[in-house]
Order: sequence, then structure tokens, then C-alpha cells
Amino acid sequence: MRRWIVLSAFQFLISAVLVFLIVFLYTRVIRVNPTTVALTFLVAVLAVSAAWGLRYAVFVSVIATLAFNYFFLPPVGTFTIADTQNWVALFAFLLTAVIASELSARVRREADEANQRRREVEKLYSFSQQLLVTDNVLELLNEIPHHIVATFGVSAAAVYVSERDKIYRSGPDITQLQGEELKSVGARGETIIDTRRDVCLVPVRMGVRALGTLGVVGHLSRETLDALGSLVAISIERAGAVEKLGRAEAARENERLRSALLDSVTHEFRTPLTSIKASITSLISDFQLDTAQRQELLTVINEESDRLNRLVGEATEMAQLDAHEVKLNIEPQSIREAIDAALEEAKPQLRVHPIEIRLPSYLPPVLMDVDRIKEVLRHLLENAAKYSPPQSPIFISSEIQNGRVVTNVADRGAGIDDLERSMIFDKFYRGQGQRHRVQGTGMGLAIAKAIVEAHGGRIGVTSQLGQGSVFSFGLPIAGMNTGG
Repeated sequence: MRRWIVLSAFQFLISAVLVFLIVFLYTRVIRVNPTTVALTFLVAVLAVSAAWGLRYAVFVSVIATLAFNYFFLPPVGTFTIADTQNWVALFAFLLTAVIASELSARVRREADEANQRRREVEKLYSFSQQLLVTDNVLELLNEIPHHIVATFGVSAAAVYVSERDKIYRSGPDITQLQGEELKSVGARGETIIDTRRDVCLVPVRMGVRALGTLGVVGHLSRETLDALGSLVAISIERAGAVEKLGRAEAARENERLRSALLDSVTHEFRTPLTSIKASITSLISDFQLDTAQRQELLTVINEESDRLNRLVGEATEMAQLDAHEVKLNIEPQSIREAIDAALEEAKPQLRVHPIEIRLPSYLPPVLMDVDRIKEVLRHLLENAAKYSPPQSPIFISSEIQNGRVVTNVADRGAGIDDLERSMIFDKFYRGQGQRHRVQGTGMGLAIAKAIVEAHGGRIGVTSQLGQGSVFSFGLPIAGMNTGG
């Protein structure tokens, strides 16, 4: 307050000094007629009004009128006016100065108001942009009070949401915004601006439906408060709609996956079960089978039982990987060890494909669970064997790239088009042209991707139609910080 009084006194003093400077100029330096003096005083009045406001301009008008009378209207040196015309001129000057001051001050006020509205619109736009950052309703409600405080410079803010019957505050100790008062304003739907407590409360409405109340500690215009209430209501409704849409989309996706799982598992389980059933029926009903025939049927039963066991194992493993329930035994290991183990396990599927291994003379150890990476390589090798013509080669190679050992499995199959390439690692997905020709559940590549990502690595595929595909995955080198 004291600072404001000192500043105001200083501005009055400068205004008076401006008048005396004009008097000094026209009495000591330049001799001019009274009309020029009056116009100069008028310009000074307008300048002060534009710079500081009406009251300073009226002050300048009064002292300029007195100075004009004393120094420039005859008889000079007195406040007496001899000629009636000079009285008219003096009052005309005073009236013109006051009116000009008022007009100039009004323009200044309107300019200040326009600038204030512009700043408020900019803040409202910035606030609306911040509301679009998240689609999570709970996160949005917790962030709204903090965004209001940061954007509009108020002391505190709070949002009461009637549907949740909960208040979200910008800080823990906000005594000015009481819960009962927030609930009451939301129920009545009336905006309250309490200048004594410096508290503003505005209902948050979506049309005629009340969603809650917004409260701020600080001064905001009624228009800004109404706009804030509308923005908060729209953002809450939008986030809620997006959340509901997400849940609906997730439900549809779950239904799609369930249908795909049933379709895949039903088909894959039915084939070995049919073979097992036929073999057992033959063994029971036909006692004339020789030893070789019995052995063949028993071999079929054994192989199809293993296949069933593997299908169940893949489904269980995929569920565990999705739930992050698989524990990895990560140690520095040689990638060659995993390659050799995978080749041994996949030998039955690879028997009609020549294998070519291309490894540098030295590869550093990588951080991995060797059993899990062996499983990744087995899935990639079996996938290459399934989708490649007989006798076509399969290539395995490794190289060092950006602090990682990248291992590639390449085939000479039909290739994968761009659309399928984006879905090839999805659960239960199988190639459009191959799903009825090649056996499988579509879980192998999904399992491989989950295992590699659990190691902090990445897996991908490059392909050219008619030329084949290359599946690659990278693992961090032991003892190196790859930065992710």
C-alpha cells in the first residue's frame, strides 16, 4: 500500500513538472500565441491520460488551466481575466482537456480490458490443451486443480465430482475451499464470487446435467470462471467417453482373441486327438495286426500325444508371459550354445532343409536365459521350416550392432507382405494363405517376441515377397550398458 502511495505521488509530481516545463519553454525560450500554448497543454493532458489514467489527466488539466490563465492570458501575471472572450477560451480549454482526458482514459481502459481478455483466452487455450494430455479420468481429475493453479496463477484450486462424491485439490491444506460449500454450489448451480475471502465457486455442468463444482482461491473474472467450468465438464465427459470406448474396444479384442483361440486350439487339438483315437481303435478292434503295424500305431499315438502336450504347454507359457509370471535366469552366455540346443530340438522339423550357420570367429557373451533364448530360436527355425519349400536352405547368423549381438534366421520361403508383417507377432495370427495348409496355433512368434522383450531386447522381421524372410532379435552384450 505504501509503495502505491509513493508511486502515485511521484506520478502527480511528474505531471506538474510537465506543465511547468511547457510554461518555461513558452515564456523563456520561445514566444508563441495563446492558441499554440493551449494546444500544447492539451497534448500534455492526452499524453498523461494515455500513460497513467484519468485522475492524473484531470490534475494536469486543472494546473494547466491555472498556468494558462496566469502566464498567457492578459493581464499576464495575475489570475484576473480582463476580456470576456478569454473567460470563454479558458473554460473551453478546461472542458476540452477534461473531455479529452476522459476519452483517452476510456480508450486506455478498453485497451487494457482487451489485453486482459486476450491473456485470459490464451490461458484458457493453454488450459484446454493440458486437459487433452490424458484420457484417464482419475489422472485427469487429480491434474485439473494443479493445471488451474499453474496456468491462471491462483493460490489454490479444487474440483468436486458429484458422481464420485470426491474432492480433488491442488494441495493438502486448502482451508478456504470447504467440502460442504463445494457440494452446495454444485447442487444449487449458482456461481459465487466472494471478494472478501478471495474465493470463487462455479458449478461444473454438461448442458443441464450437474457434474460437480470448481473452486479457486484467487481473482478470476466471471466469464473466465464460466469458461473454466465448461472446459472441465467437457474434459471429464471426454475422458469418460474415451475410457468407456477403451473398455468396449478391449472387450471386443478379448472376444476376438477368444474366438481365434477357440478356432486355433479346436483345429489343432482335433487333429492329434483324431489320430490317437483312430490308432487306439485299430489296436483294440483288430487283433490280427502284426508287430510292425502295432509299432506304427503306437508311434503315431506317442507323437500325437507329444504334440498335444506341446500345444497345452505353449498356451500355458503364453498366459504366463502375458501375466509377467515367468522368471528369467539371466547370465552371460554364448549365443552359439543356444543355437546348437535349438537346432538339436528342431531336428525333426529341419530334416529336409540344409542349415548354414554364419558366425564370426569371436562373439562376446550376451545376457540371457539360455533355455528361453533356445526356445526363441527353435520357434524361428520351425517357422522357417514350415513356410519354406523342401530342400531350401535356412541360414543362421549373428553379428554385433550398437552394443548388442543380433541373431538372424533367414529362409527362402514365399515372404510376408507389408500388411501381414505388422501382425506377424500377434497371438494366434497365422498367414492368410497358409493357415489351412500349415499346422500351428499362431503362438510361436508371439512367445518368441515376449521372451526377447523380457530380456530387454527387440525382435523384428524383414521380408520380400518371393525371396524369403529374415527374423532378427538383439540381446545386450554382457558387461555393456546399451542404454535400453
